[in-house]
Amino acid sequence: MAYLTDLDHRLLDDWQRGFPVTPAPFSAIACDLGVGVPRVIARLREMVAEGTVARVGATCRPNTVGVSTLAAIAAPEWQIDEMARIVGQEPGVNHSYLREHDWNIWFVATAPDAEMLAATLARIEARTGLPVLDLPLKRAFNVDLGFKLDGPRHGLRMGEGADTGAIQEGDRAILQALTDGLEITEEPYAELARNLGRSEADILARIRALLDARIVTRLGVIVRHRALGWRSNAMVVWKLPEERVPAAGHALVNLPEVTLCYERRGTPEWDHTLFSMIHAKTRGEALAAVEKAAALPELAGASHQVLFSIRCFKQTGALLDRPRLEAAQ
Repeated sequence: MAYLTDLDHRLLDDWQRGFPVTPAPFSAIACDLGVGVPRVIARLREMVAEGTVARVGATCRPNTVGVSTLAAIAAPEWQIDEMARIVGQEPGVNHSYLREHDWNIWFVATAPDAEMLAATLARIEARTGLPVLDLPLKRAFNVDLGFKLDGPRHGLRMGEGADTGAIQEGDRAILQALTDGLEITEEPYAELARNLGRSEADILARIRALLDARIVTRLGVIVRHRALGWRSNAMVVWKLPEERVPAAGHALVNLPEVTLCYERRGTPEWDHTLFSMIHAKTRGEALAAVEKAAALPELAGASHQVLFSIRCFKQTGALLDRPRLEAAQ
């Protein structure tokens, strides 16, 4: 686990969301922390270099500016590394993990549209020689993968839908830049505006509009949870009649250990359609959280499977911009 100073704790606890959308955001953060701007910038750059922080940027609501799916392949044990390499070579794959199951390599694939997403999955099938389990999102109950170091964690419930009508031409480039991560400089939005050939005022206005429309679900410091001690992580999947899924999903997100919760479209090979992620520091803590979840009245009688994550192969921001994705393929 990374060594964290008092300043690190405050940066990571207070600024994983609510990052200022002002010309000098790090100045506002420094003022709040009672330190100088150069110190804040230097420490964030150090934590990025150390691998504690992935980026300072945004996460977007699923399936609003692009399409995505959770998928898996069942790789023979002796081919796991090779198959993971093939999956990770796809630029549209932004997360990839080895999990304890026959379907063992799980990944998230994202694309600007359904046609490009289907092409990504087809290439993976062709190059691995293995069928791809495709489990697209139906409904998100909680998509806020935040990790408070001190005090209780509260997830972002998805009660209100996003206003996709608020998206304007040129917003996709802004969202891609935010997903990649802002430059950690005194004026990151001015730098972004120069890169996109737009004014800083325009960029700030569009980011505020995308936050208000709930297209951007979180803007702030994106941490690497394993480096912070959350190393026993499990995807827990539940089998329920469709009419019971909404109540069960809303009950699950009230548990602080549940960091993500979705309903996905099942297949004949995979009929557990309610997905939840539990992040814990030990396997015992994770299993205790699973027991707590299974005891919820809304999950009474539901069968479940626990798929612990063994290795992380890839963890990057999603590619949302068509030219960027086409150029990377």
